[in-house]
Amino acid sequence: MTETEIRPAGAPAPSFPQDRTCPYQPPKEYAQWRGERPLTRVTLFDGRPAWLITGHAEGRALLADPRLSSDWGHPVFPVVVRRTEDRGGLSFPLIGVDDPLHARQRRMLIPSFGVKRMNAIRPGIQSLVDRLLDDMLAKGPTADLVSAFALPVPSMAICELLGVPYGDHDFFEERSRDFVGAATSAEADAAFGQLYAYLHELVGKKQAEPGDGLLDELIARQLEEGGLDQNEVVMIALVLLVAGHETTVNAIALGALTLMQHPEQLDVLLRDPGAIPGVVEELLRFTSVSDYMVRMAKEDIEVGGETIGAGDAVLVSITLMNRDAKAYENPDTFDARRSARHHVGFGHGIHQCLGQNLARAELEIALGTLFTRIPGLRLAVPLDEVSIKAGHDAQGPVELLVTW
Repeated sequence: MTETEIRPAGAPAPSFPQDRTCPYQPPKEYAQWRGERPLTRVTLFDGRPAWLITGHAEGRALLADPRLSSDWGHPVFPVVVRRTEDRGGLSFPLIGVDDPLHARQRRMLIPSFGVKRMNAIRPGIQSLVDRLLDDMLAKGPTADLVSAFALPVPSMAICELLGVPYGDHDFFEERSRDFVGAATSAEADAAFGQLYAYLHELVGKKQAEPGDGLLDELIARQLEEGGLDQNEVVMIALVLLVAGHETTVNAIALGALTLMQHPEQLDVLLRDPGAIPGVVEELLRFTSVSDYMVRMAKEDIEVGGETIGAGDAVLVSITLMNRDAKAYENPDTFDARRSARHHVGFGHGIHQCLGQNLARAELEIALGTLFTRIPGLRLAVPLDEVSIKAGHDAQGPVELLVTW
């Protein structure tokens, strides 16, 4: 069925994003955008038209194309979520800037997120996961898997990596949720201001009494040598702190839910613990915690027989790219034996997730240990009663009641 057959000529383009009804499946409305065409037209909340990229090959090419901008500070950069409509030209390091600034910031951080360093912190993540499960089992036989397990794993891990006191975790977890889930720009600004003030004070303390975290390294290598000013250090820390736990919380919770709902695929993991890395990659493809990435065309780009014009809003659909039948056989089937390493769950191109090695380590250890120790874990409520986050947020359950 063609786009014209779905939407008559002159009809407004459908709104984007949409809310999921099943936590790990695309919104039902997304079915109209799947098919032969790798892109389509949608409408943002403020009425602005946008191109939605749905093709896997086309999306990867565009995410690596320097003609697409990630500069959040540009006056006409697309706004997808109402809470960011009054950001006043504020750009966030790494995720909201273009090269050469992006490249300079990323080079400063790459050594801290390498495979060698991630392997070094795996024992600590394992110890943490074991302690959390000990506590959960002691309090059982029911729990909210989000608050008891999925949230503290990445929260503690990113605190240890950055050198942020975990004793402050309640504060920054709440402010992070307020920031990324705010309904209005005023609410988002308030949460941002509190996070910024906290990290600004922490940077000052670390200048006086250095520690051994990533934030301390940035201060010693960049701030004190003039490579970064204090505002840049604080903003980089804020991005890493929020991004370092917000998406992984959802990935752990959605991964656990998907495995519980697919017992025959869970059996693959239970029978072969060595299969966990492949299972995690398939979960990242299948669940697509990050639904889309936002860009703006800096000049005209030809894609799939259409012209994306300079200044046009471009949304690259991670969810639909990961469900593209041209890239994956039976894409709507969760297959624990599938080789899915070319998924785009971590994005693609120069902005590919810097912390993906850390996220993989957390997911492999958390999910592998969870089901090894509690193989009979199951939902305590029907699937349709699991409360899930809105379509404009990172995808995942608000809470996940389980029993064993």
